[in-house]
Amino acid sequence: MKSTLGIITTNYAGRTSSVLTQVRPLASLPYAGRYRLVDFPLSNMVNAGVRTVGLVMPSNYRSIIDHVGSGKEWMLDRKGGGLFMLPGSAFGTSRAGSRFLLRDFVQNRIILERSDDDYVLVSAANVVYNMDYRLLLEAYEQSGADVMVLTCQAQGDNADLVGFEVEGDRCRALHHGVSYGDDAFMDCFVIRRELLLQMLVEHEQVDYLDLFEALEKDYGRIDVRVYRYKGYAAPIFDVVSYYRHNMELLSVELQDELFPKDRSIMTKAHDNPPVSYRRGAHVRNSIVSGGCRLAGNVSGSILGRGVVVEPGATVLNSIVMQSCVVKSGARVENAIVDRGNVIPAGTELRGTTDEILIKEKAQS
Repeated sequence: MKSTLGIITTNYAGRTSSVLTQVRPLASLPYAGRYRLVDFPLSNMVNAGVRTVGLVMPSNYRSIIDHVGSGKEWMLDRKGGGLFMLPGSAFGTSRAGSRFLLRDFVQNRIILERSDDDYVLVSAANVVYNMDYRLLLEAYEQSGADVMVLTCQAQGDNADLVGFEVEGDRCRALHHGVSYGDDAFMDCFVIRRELLLQMLVEHEQVDYLDLFEALEKDYGRIDVRVYRYKGYAAPIFDVVSYYRHNMELLSVELQDELFPKDRSIMTKAHDNPPVSYRRGAHVRNSIVSGGCRLAGNVSGSILGRGVVVEPGATVLNSIVMQSCVVKSGARVENAIVDRGNVIPAGTELRGTTDEILIKEKAQS
């Protein structure tokens, strides 16, 4: 397999806004308690042997910098290659949710020109999955295609996903929005480095477009093929999908698929103590992160690091992020509580299965 440069874009936004992403980009949202969304593409690349990765940054980049640092947890704090923070640009007239703006590649052309890698593997951070990228790279190398995109079968209608019209395994067109059974783009593709540089020159006048929007009229000339992924994939674009896919992880079978022992998902180390279960604690069917202190009732929920649930408090079907405190007698149900919140004694934060309540991040 030929050498590969990795690029991960994090400077995009969904069609709908949320208080969860007003203070951070989508890519740094907590996931499964102790992870962030960006951990998945970073780990997938490193596990496949990619040793040079560029992160295209959003304007509100602080949380990503704080999380990934020098890339030590992903073995990217290296003298040769390593992790590079790349400037991202504001989106032009391209659709909201565009993940691969041509302008970002043009602005960071220097990393492509200085690299001697053969391929460029590009991913966003809004689809959660654990895949051996070597399979994608090997299929690309053997196919002779110009571009190979990673797709999965759409599990329902989704206006945020891009779909491809495919003959055999060759793409003939794309469309925004998918229906059940469509080839849904997982926002990941591989391309030859020299070809990408050539495309940047050819499409310089439309650099405000997404790469795949710019290629829309070129599918007859440029060989774009699909690689169909058969495993678990969770596209996250809004609060509804974020909550739903987090809750899916309460399935042990799904945990085993997403976190196999031979392809670990790496994340920032926090050196927290183990979970402390105090007298009177009742915890079931939940994911509890290190440093939590539990003395109340927790069911069907996901708790981030350092969450405290006091005696008589209840957390049900909820996501409670890092360093929150649920005081005695308080109840949190069908809710997402952002980090640092203190839920006063006797307080109820209660949403419904159709309308999840969101408590914004506490002001520091």
